[in-house]
Amino acid sequence: MTTLENDFIRVAIRPKGAELTSIVHKPSGIEHLWQAEPTIWGWHAPNLYPVVGGCLNNVVLIDGKTYPMERHGFARQSVFEFTESTKNHAVFLLRSSEATKTHFPYEFDFQIIYELDEKQLTVTYRVVNRDEKTIYFSVGAHPAFAVPFSAEEAYEDYFLQFEQTEPLETHMLSANGFFTGEVKQVPTERSDTSGNRLRLTKHLFDQDALVFKNINSRSVVIRSTKHNHSVAVRFPEFPNLGLWAKPGAPFVCIEPWLGCADSEGDLKPIEQKEAIQHVATGKVFEASFSIVLT
Repeated sequence: MTTLENDFIRVAIRPKGAELTSIVHKPSGIEHLWQAEPTIWGWHAPNLYPVVGGCLNNVVLIDGKTYPMERHGFARQSVFEFTESTKNHAVFLLRSSEATKTHFPYEFDFQIIYELDEKQLTVTYRVVNRDEKTIYFSVGAHPAFAVPFSAEEAYEDYFLQFEQTEPLETHMLSANGFFTGEVKQVPTERSDTSGNRLRLTKHLFDQDALVFKNINSRSVVIRSTKHNHSVAVRFPEFPNLGLWAKPGAPFVCIEPWLGCADSEGDLKPIEQKEAIQHVATGKVFEASFSIVLT
């Protein structure tokens, strides 16, 4: 386990999946990350690569050949190398191997970089193309934040504050986790100070995740009606956003994505997948998001 720490935040990261397992606000002692209760949902903050969401038939189609691919990709199940660290900075590496090539036939380095700066934790995804052809992929985050922040509060005391005032339309998912083409308006409240508010309720995610494509807001803040302590997720480079919790569970996931699940229908080549990313031979792809405790 790797620990980063400053006067405001202490975080822990495990080698499996280079996954955050703890984010503590030191002045209050509050643990903000969901602690992966296995009977409810056994993850903290998985990193999603080389796909986001589910793939039709659990495969990807690359250069005319299908390869098995689990939901959200194999990175979250892989053990990363710990390559660099200081008190406030750590770098984890997943290098392509014979094992990864049975699922994703590319030569790559996938790095996850964690960096603390006062009240902010920045997470950077870096894909280095070591292949002789363009690599197509998706990447995203899936952090689960514990709600409520204290035992004296209820889940329903909390809401999500969006950066912009905009209609929120979720793209509906089938029972198998694929987009159906249906879009549904999500009821929100207008705020006097900034963007829309979405109340957290135990039934908000009864129909699976809320998925917003090409959303204008580039930050979402978890706030309480009882106090001013908050957790913000800022994602300036990620146009798609997922929100999810297991119905009735005391957490909420705020998930910036560069990519998304497949839609119902026929399997498409990876380069035609919705919101797919790419990086050319010898080039580097990089995108970052931040978690801010206030």
